[in-house]
Amino acid sequence: MMKEIHYDRSVVIQYARHWALERNPRYYDFEHLGGDCTNFASQCIYAGAKTMNYTPTYGWYYHSLSNRSPAWSGVKYLYQFLINNKSAGPYAHEVFLKDAKPGDIVQLGKYDGHFYHTSVITEIYPEILVCAHSYDAFDRPLSSYDYEVPRFLHINGVRTY
Repeated sequence: MMKEIHYDRSVVIQYARHWALERNPRYYDFEHLGGDCTNFASQCIYAGAKTMNYTPTYGWYYHSLSNRSPAWSGVKYLYQFLINNKSAGPYAHEVFLKDAKPGDIVQLGKYDGHFYHTSVITEIYPEILVCAHSYDAFDRPLSSYDYEVPRFLHINGVRTY
């Protein structure tokens, strides 16, 4: 039977700030395989969720470069996992900027619906600050990025068995 556990936003923010300008050696650095941004965001989410989803193909997990789900390191796949997850692990819904919180995710994209960058929100007020990999960023103002559309993903919680 599934139970709801706490998503620890303070741990997410602490992890994001600690590793924003470095690489955690426990995880492969995807910088030369399309970028490390979603891998980094997944690490941050995992720090606060403490639960992976081992469903083949459609889950969200990481053991190694060759043993991971697409959602761990792919922008669109992380979005699909978080929005559609009804099983173990974190789950989210898309929100407006006013409803985003530190520890949530923001993905940057184009008007045509192609999203290409994932970052972790570390501060909301007085402006949104993010930590990210692929153009490493430590508390970088979201307003300093060049993008057409932001997509805010509010992590609702975490389910586990």
